[in-house]
Amino acid sequence: MEEQEQRQEERRDIEEFGSSLIKTRRGTIHTLTIVGQVEGHQLLPPTAKTTKYEHVLPLLALIEESDEVDGLLVLLNTVGGDIEAGLGIAEMIAGMKKPTVSLVLGGGHSIGVPLAVAAKTSFIAPSAAMTIHPVRLSGTVIGVSQMFHYFERTQERILQFVTRNSGVKREDFIKLMLNTGELTGDIGSVLYGEEAVSLGLIDRLGGLSDALECLHGQIEARKKETGPEEPREEESGG
Repeated sequence: MEEQEQRQEERRDIEEFGSSLIKTRRGTIHTLTIVGQVEGHQLLPPTAKTTKYEHVLPLLALIEESDEVDGLLVLLNTVGGDIEAGLGIAEMIAGMKKPTVSLVLGGGHSIGVPLAVAAKTSFIAPSAAMTIHPVRLSGTVIGVSQMFHYFERTQERILQFVTRNSGVKREDFIKLMLNTGELTGDIGSVLYGEEAVSLGLIDRLGGLSDALECLHGQIEARKKETGPEEPREEESGG
Protein backbone atom coordinates (compact mmCIF):
# COMPACT_ATOMS: atom_id res chain seq x y z
CA MET A 1 0.00 0.00 0.00
CA GLU A 2 2.78 2.42 0.95
CA GLU A 3 4.71 1.53 -2.22
CA GLN A 4 1.64 2.25 -4.35
CA GLU A 5 1.12 5.62 -2.66
CA GLN A 6 4.79 6.48 -3.20
CA ARG A 7 4.51 5.68 -6.91
CA GLN A 8 1.40 7.84 -7.20
CA GLU A 9 3.22 10.70 -5.46
CA GLU A 10 6.22 10.35 -7.80
CA ARG A 11 3.91 10.34 -10.83
CA ARG A 12 2.20 13.49 -9.53
CA ASP A 13 5.58 15.22 -9.05
CA ILE A 14 6.54 14.43 -12.65
CA GLU A 15 3.22 15.70 -14.02
CA GLU A 16 2.99 18.87 -11.89
CA PHE A 17 6.58 19.91 -11.23
CA GLY A 18 8.62 18.07 -13.87
CA SER A 19 10.72 16.36 -11.21
CA SER A 20 11.42 12.78 -10.25
CA LEU A 21 13.57 10.76 -7.86
CA ILE A 22 15.97 8.11 -9.16
CA LYS A 23 17.11 5.58 -6.55
CA THR A 24 19.95 3.17 -7.34
CA ARG A 25 22.70 1.43 -5.37
CA ARG A 26 25.03 4.29 -6.35
CA GLY A 27 22.86 6.98 -4.80
CA THR A 28 19.62 8.92 -5.03
CA ILE A 29 19.32 11.59 -7.72
CA HIS A 30 16.62 14.22 -7.97
CA THR A 31 15.87 15.11 -11.58
CA LEU A 32 14.50 18.59 -12.24
CA THR A 33 13.31 19.74 -15.67
CA ILE A 34 13.30 23.40 -16.69
CA VAL A 35 11.26 23.60 -19.87
CA GLY A 36 9.29 26.07 -21.95
CA GLN A 37 9.36 29.59 -20.57
CA VAL A 38 10.56 30.54 -17.10
CA GLU A 39 7.58 32.29 -15.54
CA GLY A 40 8.15 35.34 -13.37
CA HIS A 41 5.78 37.57 -11.43
CA GLN A 42 3.29 37.73 -14.30
CA LEU A 43 1.16 34.72 -15.20
CA LEU A 44 1.62 33.46 -18.75
CA PRO A 45 -1.28 32.15 -20.87
CA PRO A 46 -2.49 28.64 -19.92
CA THR A 47 -1.52 27.40 -23.40
CA ALA A 48 2.16 28.20 -22.77
CA LYS A 49 4.44 25.55 -21.30
CA THR A 50 6.14 27.14 -18.29
CA THR A 51 8.49 26.53 -15.38
CA LYS A 52 7.24 28.37 -12.30
CA TYR A 53 9.90 29.76 -9.98
CA GLU A 54 7.62 29.53 -6.94
CA HIS A 55 7.66 25.75 -7.42
CA VAL A 56 11.36 25.41 -8.16
CA LEU A 57 12.87 27.57 -5.39
CA PRO A 58 11.44 25.66 -2.39
CA LEU A 59 12.09 22.39 -4.19
CA LEU A 60 15.79 23.24 -4.50
CA ALA A 61 15.93 24.11 -0.79
CA LEU A 62 14.32 20.76 -0.01
CA ILE A 63 16.83 18.89 -2.18
CA GLU A 64 19.78 20.64 -0.53
CA GLU A 65 18.60 19.78 2.97
CA SER A 66 17.23 16.29 2.29
CA ASP A 67 19.12 13.35 3.78
CA GLU A 68 17.63 11.11 1.10
CA VAL A 69 18.91 13.00 -1.97
CA ASP A 70 22.57 12.70 -2.97
CA GLY A 71 22.64 14.87 -6.09
CA LEU A 72 20.69 17.01 -8.55
CA LEU A 73 20.36 16.56 -12.31
CA VAL A 74 18.90 19.57 -14.16
CA LEU A 75 17.47 18.90 -17.63
CA LEU A 76 17.07 22.06 -19.71
CA ASN A 77 14.98 22.74 -22.78
CA THR A 78 13.91 26.35 -22.37
CA VAL A 79 13.37 29.40 -24.57
CA GLY A 80 14.23 31.69 -21.65
CA GLY A 81 11.81 33.94 -19.80
CA ASP A 82 11.77 36.24 -16.80
CA ILE A 83 15.27 37.48 -15.93
CA GLU A 84 14.90 37.76 -12.16
CA ALA A 85 13.10 34.42 -11.84
CA GLY A 86 15.73 32.70 -13.99
CA LEU A 87 18.63 34.29 -12.12
CA GLY A 88 17.00 33.41 -8.80
CA ILE A 89 16.81 29.73 -9.75
CA ALA A 90 20.36 29.83 -11.14
CA GLU A 91 21.74 31.35 -7.93
CA MET A 92 20.00 28.66 -5.88
CA ILE A 93 21.60 25.90 -7.96
CA ALA A 94 25.02 27.58 -7.89
CA GLY A 95 24.82 27.92 -4.11
CA MET A 96 24.15 24.24 -3.43
CA LYS A 97 26.81 22.11 -1.74
CA LYS A 98 25.36 18.87 -3.05
CA PRO A 99 26.59 17.50 -6.41
CA THR A 100 24.86 19.15 -9.36
CA VAL A 101 24.97 18.51 -13.10
CA SER A 102 23.03 20.24 -15.88
CA LEU A 103 22.24 18.93 -19.35
CA VAL A 104 21.03 21.16 -22.19
CA LEU A 105 18.70 19.24 -24.51
CA GLY A 106 17.06 20.99 -27.43
CA GLY A 107 17.74 24.51 -26.26
CA GLY A 108 19.03 26.59 -23.37
CA HIS A 109 18.25 30.04 -24.73
CA SER A 110 18.40 33.52 -23.21
CA ILE A 111 18.07 33.25 -19.40
CA GLY A 112 18.54 29.51 -19.95
CA VAL A 113 22.27 30.24 -20.34
CA PRO A 114 22.79 31.18 -16.64
CA LEU A 115 20.60 28.23 -15.66
CA ALA A 116 22.79 25.87 -17.69
CA VAL A 117 26.11 27.06 -16.23
CA ALA A 118 24.86 27.18 -12.63
CA ALA A 119 25.59 23.50 -11.94
CA LYS A 120 29.01 22.28 -10.85
CA THR A 121 29.38 20.52 -14.22
CA SER A 122 27.41 21.39 -17.34
CA PHE A 123 26.72 19.23 -20.39
CA ILE A 124 25.16 19.98 -23.77
CA ALA A 125 23.86 17.56 -26.39
CA PRO A 126 25.54 17.89 -29.81
CA SER A 127 22.25 18.98 -31.43
CA ALA A 128 21.28 21.46 -28.69
CA ALA A 129 21.44 25.24 -29.17
CA MET A 130 21.94 28.27 -26.93
CA THR A 131 20.96 31.83 -27.87
CA ILE A 132 22.92 34.71 -26.34
CA HIS A 133 21.49 38.20 -26.73
CA PRO A 134 21.19 41.51 -24.84
CA VAL A 135 18.52 42.08 -22.20
CA ARG A 136 15.01 42.65 -23.50
CA LEU A 137 12.31 44.28 -21.40
CA SER A 138 8.58 44.09 -22.09
CA GLY A 139 6.02 46.71 -21.13
CA THR A 140 6.45 50.47 -20.93
CA VAL A 141 9.97 51.73 -21.58
CA ILE A 142 10.67 55.34 -20.60
CA GLY A 143 13.21 57.00 -22.87
CA VAL A 144 15.43 58.47 -20.19
CA SER A 145 19.05 57.84 -19.23
CA GLN A 146 18.02 56.09 -16.00
CA MET A 147 16.19 53.40 -17.99
CA PHE A 148 19.22 52.69 -20.18
CA HIS A 149 21.39 52.56 -17.05
CA TYR A 150 19.00 49.97 -15.63
CA PHE A 151 19.35 47.93 -18.84
CA GLU A 152 23.15 48.00 -18.48
CA ARG A 153 23.09 46.98 -14.82
CA THR A 154 20.69 44.11 -15.49
CA GLN A 155 22.87 42.91 -18.34
CA GLU A 156 25.94 43.16 -16.11
CA ARG A 157 24.27 40.90 -13.52
CA ILE A 158 23.82 38.20 -16.15
CA LEU A 159 27.32 38.70 -17.53
CA GLN A 160 28.95 38.41 -14.11
CA PHE A 161 27.00 35.28 -13.21
CA VAL A 162 27.81 33.49 -16.47
CA THR A 163 31.53 34.33 -16.40
CA ARG A 164 31.77 33.43 -12.71
CA ASN A 165 30.18 30.01 -13.21
CA SER A 166 31.70 28.98 -16.53
CA GLY A 167 34.98 29.15 -18.42
CA VAL A 168 33.87 31.64 -21.07
CA LYS A 169 35.85 34.86 -21.30
CA ARG A 170 34.03 38.11 -20.61
CA GLU A 171 35.07 39.71 -23.90
CA ASP A 172 33.98 36.63 -25.88
CA PHE A 173 30.55 36.58 -24.22
CA ILE A 174 30.01 40.32 -24.89
CA LYS A 175 31.03 39.83 -28.51
CA LEU A 176 28.50 36.99 -28.90
CA MET A 177 25.82 39.08 -27.21
CA LEU A 178 26.31 42.08 -29.50
CA ASN A 179 26.81 40.19 -32.77
CA THR A 180 24.81 41.84 -35.58
CA GLY A 181 25.47 39.36 -38.38
CA GLU A 182 23.65 36.21 -37.29
CA LEU A 183 20.09 36.74 -36.05
CA THR A 184 17.46 38.10 -38.43
CA GLY A 185 15.95 41.31 -37.06
CA ASP A 186 17.89 41.06 -33.79
CA ILE A 187 21.40 41.06 -32.36
CA GLY A 188 23.07 38.14 -30.64
CA SER A 189 24.42 34.68 -31.44
CA VAL A 190 23.31 31.06 -31.53
CA LEU A 191 25.77 28.44 -30.31
CA TYR A 192 25.46 24.71 -30.90
CA GLY A 193 26.88 21.90 -28.80
CA GLU A 194 30.54 21.83 -29.82
CA GLU A 195 30.75 25.62 -30.14
CA ALA A 196 29.44 26.15 -26.60
CA VAL A 197 32.07 23.74 -25.24
CA SER A 198 34.96 25.14 -27.28
CA LEU A 199 34.23 28.65 -25.96
CA GLY A 200 34.18 27.41 -22.37
CA LEU A 201 30.52 28.30 -21.84
CA ILE A 202 29.58 24.65 -21.25
CA ASP A 203 31.97 22.14 -19.68
CA ARG A 204 31.36 19.01 -21.74
CA LEU A 205 29.62 17.60 -24.80
CA GLY A 206 27.44 14.59 -24.05
CA GLY A 207 24.08 13.03 -23.39
CA LEU A 208 22.08 11.64 -20.51
CA SER A 209 24.40 8.73 -19.67
CA ASP A 210 27.41 11.08 -19.62
CA ALA A 211 25.63 13.52 -17.29
CA LEU A 212 24.52 10.74 -14.94
CA GLU A 213 27.99 9.18 -14.85
CA CYS A 214 29.50 12.57 -13.98
CA LEU A 215 26.92 13.15 -11.25
CA HIS A 216 27.56 9.71 -9.72
CA GLY A 217 31.27 10.54 -9.76
CA GLN A 218 30.60 13.76 -7.85
CA ILE A 219 28.42 11.88 -5.34
CA GLU A 220 31.10 9.24 -4.72
CA ALA A 221 33.77 11.93 -4.29
CA ARG A 222 31.59 13.83 -1.80
CA LYS A 223 30.90 10.68 0.20
CA LYS A 224 34.65 10.00 0.46
CA GLU A 225 35.27 13.58 1.51
CA THR A 226 32.54 13.80 4.14
CA GLY A 227 32.65 10.17 5.30
CA PRO A 228 29.69 8.02 6.25
CA GLU A 229 26.74 9.87 7.73
CA GLU A 230 26.19 9.31 11.42
CA PRO A 231 22.70 8.21 12.44
CA ARG A 232 20.66 10.95 14.05
CA GLU A 233 19.70 10.50 17.68
CA GLU A 234 16.01 10.61 18.43
CA GLU A 235 14.78 12.21 21.60
CA SER A 236 12.56 10.04 23.73
CA GLY A 237 9.94 11.47 25.98
CA GLY A 238 9.59 10.56 29.60
